[in-house]
Amino acid sequence: MTIVHRPGAWIDPRSGGEIGHGELLSKMAAKQAVLLGETHNRYDVHRWQLHVAAGLHALRPNMAMAFEMFPRRVQPALDAWVAGALDADSFLEQAEWKAVWNFAPDLYWPLFHFCRQFKVPMLAVNCRRALVTEVGKMGWDAITFDDRDGVIPAKDASDGYRKYLFEILSSMRARDANYTTSPEFARFVRAQQTWDRAFACGIADALNRPDPPLVVGIIGRGHLEYGYGTPYQLDDLGIRETAVLLPSDDEAFDAVTKAGIADAVFRLDTKDAAAM
Repeated sequence: MTIVHRPGAWIDPRSGGEIGHGELLSKMAAKQAVLLGETHNRYDVHRWQLHVAAGLHALRPNMAMAFEMFPRRVQPALDAWVAGALDADSFLEQAEWKAVWNFAPDLYWPLFHFCRQFKVPMLAVNCRRALVTEVGKMGWDAITFDDRDGVIPAKDASDGYRKYLFEILSSMRARDANYTTSPEFARFVRAQQTWDRAFACGIADALNRPDPPLVVGIIGRGHLEYGYGTPYQLDDLGIRETAVLLPSDDEAFDAVTKAGIADAVFRLDTKDAAAM
């Protein structure tokens, strides 16, 4: 069943029906974590994230924002930025932006300034990049506790997640690799799950503190779609009240193949995609 998806409208992928913005945000504000999937280089997607985050903050001021873009070691820089103790250049330098992320910071400044202006804690939930490579090559058992960067081993990927990842790896499919037996693909899955688990551990840490906030995650959509990545790992950590929201460019929504892609999908104005 294909559904017309109007610009500016939310669709419930399970029912195919539209959901009002206020109704949806009221439901989301009662969650433990709301994960906003992104395409990293899209200005319009980051504006959408900002608008959703602002709406959630109005409903639930005790909120924190978890960012894939920052490894745990730079948390002091995020704290100092929110407190107003760093200027923009110093923040980027101390957060190791160029070394770690290096997308144009203009993409993210509206989100960072929102956190600073409203004193919304920013959470660095990524791990050191080398850990992803090491786990991919050797597995978790080869990594000592002190080298795990606060991340505990991931729950094994479901078969559905393996199929999903294999489908997006066109280069591997072109080599006729078998997703159930390919050592190369197994390494990729372990690496991807290291990121999934790192984000989940960082979010769970915030939710396991006294007076836990609503955590809004700013995370690549490939870690969120169909609940396979970070949501799956959050569930394993006992965080069950999690929702995923995604943006879309598509004029039509396939309510059969995409029924479980997210809790709700928002249609962007695609004419706005390239604008800063």
